[in-house]
Amino acid sequence: MSSKHQETRGALRATGLKFGIVAARFNSFITERLLAAALDTLRAAGAAETDVEVVRVPGSFEIPVAAKKLAAARRVDAVICIGCILRGETAHYDYVCSESARGIMLAQMDTGVPMAFCVLTCDTLEQAVDRAGLKGGNKGAEAALAAIEMANLSQELARGAAGAAARVGGKATTPRGKGARAAARTLRRPR
Repeated sequence: MSSKHQETRGALRATGLKFGIVAARFNSFITERLLAAALDTLRAAGAAETDVEVVRVPGSFEIPVAAKKLAAARRVDAVICIGCILRGETAHYDYVCSESARGIMLAQMDTGVPMAFCVLTCDTLEQAVDRAGLKGGNKGAEAALAAIEMANLSQELARGAAGAAARVGGKATTPRGKGARAAARTLRRPR
């Protein structure tokens, strides 16, 4: 049985896109490795250094508010959220993990700007080190790829919506260039 459906995917090209990275300073021996891999991945995909803004926050709990403000300012096409939370002896770990994840998701939903979640939530330091470049690859690089793909997908979906909105009298027009980008941003803007 042949299925003919339309499929839309985001490209893995960062050229012309703007990215924000919100990086927690707490557990910096891990977050700096994640940040370096994210920056390397963005550069390799074509992002110019001037198109990447890094914002430092004290810890993972503070990531959501900075990510939301960065996205709400419409300076970026996607945000990469980098942090590392290690389990301790109290319930503090559980609260910080759940609320930072929840806050990032809410920021993403409120602004319409994609946010890649790269907040490691590990039981041990060894697990964090493995995910920051040893056995498990580097989650910072993976988050950068997700941000690139989602930034492109978001623009593609907005162009489709702008194209549908531009149909007048049965005639479809396709927005292109700077006007298309402005239309895409207008459609993403929260009301």
